[in-house]
Amino acid sequence: MPKAAPQTLALFDDYTGEIICGVDEAGRGPLAGPVFAAAVILDPARPVKGLRDSKKLTEAARDSLALEIKASALAWAVASCNEQEIDELNILHASMLAMRRAVEALSTLPTLALIDGNRCPVMSIRSEAIVKGDDKVPAISAASILAKTARDAALMVLHDTYPHYGFDRHKGYPTPLHLEMLRLHGVSPVHRRSYAPVKALLTAQPGLAA
Repeated sequence: MPKAAPQTLALFDDYTGEIICGVDEAGRGPLAGPVFAAAVILDPARPVKGLRDSKKLTEAARDSLALEIKASALAWAVASCNEQEIDELNILHASMLAMRRAVEALSTLPTLALIDGNRCPVMSIRSEAIVKGDDKVPAISAASILAKTARDAALMVLHDTYPHYGFDRHKGYPTPLHLEMLRLHGVSPVHRRSYAPVKALLTAQPGLAA
């Protein structure tokens, strides 16, 4: 996979004439639920103020910015890989696949994808990986926000189906509450069986699978 581009100011100044989409994912660490990715092509004529890494924003700020991004962007798309794909491919490859799906779902074809992190998915267009790009490149920040808000919304839906796990509180991350609910209620169909805490429970007590 392509390596990250050097982190210099010139990196962000040499894209004249390019149609750039920012790409980021959300949900690599959780024990349950899909991994989401988003791709965003911002409109230079309609800048969105306050864009930054979604993890550094409050939930209210993310939700507000997500609405503004969707209303102002030239194009945006959100895609995911489910728990079964994560278990089959591993989380890195599932994240790359979700990113590719998001880019391919854009209504406008970009000429360059800027990817948060140090790896790029295999795609038909050029791509560059930018470490910590979600706090450096506005289009990647926008993608970070859309991916995060989409995943949080999906986990709220899962909470309605599996309320005893507390997905509305921890969004699937391995918090003490989540681990305790796993021990009490077993492994649900939306848990990632390849992840160590879930796998350990299934190995120790095979009957814990719901």
